[in-house]
Amino acid sequence: MDFLNAVVALSNYVVVPAMAYGSQLALGALGVTLIYGILRFSNFAHGDTMAFGTMAVVMVTWAFQAMGVSIAPLPTALLALPFGIAICAALVLGTDRLVYRFYRAQKAKPVILVIVSMGVMFVLNGLVRFIIGVDDQRFGDGARLILSARDFKKMTGLDEGLVIKTSQGLTVLTAVIVVAWLYWFLTHTRSGKSMRAYSDNEDLALLSGINPERVVMITWIIVAALATIAGTLYGLDKSFKPFTYFQLLLPIFAAAIVGGLGSPLGAIAGGFVIAFSEVTVTYAWKKVLVYLLPEGLEPTGLVQLLSTDYKFAVSFVILLIVLLFRPTGLFAGKSV
Repeated sequence: MDFLNAVVALSNYVVVPAMAYGSQLALGALGVTLIYGILRFSNFAHGDTMAFGTMAVVMVTWAFQAMGVSIAPLPTALLALPFGIAICAALVLGTDRLVYRFYRAQKAKPVILVIVSMGVMFVLNGLVRFIIGVDDQRFGDGARLILSARDFKKMTGLDEGLVIKTSQGLTVLTAVIVVAWLYWFLTHTRSGKSMRAYSDNEDLALLSGINPERVVMITWIIVAALATIAGTLYGLDKSFKPFTYFQLLLPIFAAAIVGGLGSPLGAIAGGFVIAFSEVTVTYAWKKVLVYLLPEGLEPTGLVQLLSTDYKFAVSFVILLIVLLFRPTGLFAGKSV
């Protein structure tokens, strides 16, 4: 019985939150890895692109809520998501036309585009804060829980209760659907094959008649969709605060690099590696160990390696280790 209680406690505080967080990081890292694999630069504005797309979803959600439109028990944000994706796509396509296209035409080195993306990052950061403010914004509605602790205890007779939030279930389900669609798109559609060919060999792709501007446009639209979906799911699971998305840039890049920058499969794996590492290292293991250890050996302290305030430090350390010992990542990426 104690062992089962320990498993439930571990699932409740580590496995379920890490699965949801890993799905959010994986979707964010997919956007980063697509930009790197196809447009050949590291987009430091990706975190704030997520913030902008999520802000659009939040504002459309508020408009729907004010009109009494909902899809209960699901969050109204799902109804607003297509509008947020369209607004975010318009933003990134406009940014590409006004900023990045000039540097592509000049055949600028990747490091120049990285610096340019940092400039775009600061502009977007300020724009989002100016429009929606700097405070936490709540926009989730509908049923809050899929499974409550009370119901779980009643069903199982255990002392520990398992809680699964609607946002967590939606996050994992949406991530599976999006990843499956992206795999199908890249491998079975003409546009996806064009993107892969352009990523593998730009000159040969141009000789084959592939339109580079069309590839760039499709890439940005997909990246906008991934950023908006990832940001919205994160906002539903936690809350929406613009600066948080700026901070998320580190674990997202860590996920992409751990998996292999340029490899979509690596981005997904890297997202879960980073998420489980952060949650595991910052979790207080006392409750689980009390169930597992014999009486008299239970720990008196929290048994927490790091405070949750330092969770982003875990991403940074993993990133450093990977760059030092396996810079190509788990899946040796740079091919879409």
